[in-house]
Amino acid sequence: MEVIKTEDFLKQLSRLPIKIKNLLGKQEAIFLKNQLDPRLHLKQLVTLEGVYSFRITIRYRCLLYFQSKEVAVFFSIGHRKDIYN
Repeated sequence: MEVIKTEDFLKQLSRLPIKIKNLLGKQEAIFLKNQLDPRLHLKQLVTLEGVYSFRITIRYRCLLYFQSKEVAVFFSIGHRKDIYN
């Protein structure tokens, strides 16, 4: 599995606390090994077709879509109260 991070994702990530950045690294490693690992809480969004969310912490989420079976695109990261807008 390859992960592509958009410019917007990287900008949002740069504004987050270091603790969240570190936790994203751990969750991303899990994602690369197994996208269906229950620790990710990966869910397809009902409101946006083809978009998925996985949990970084109880409050922070990463949004992504699959460009192909082997490529995931991370395009947004942030607090759950803001990210779905």
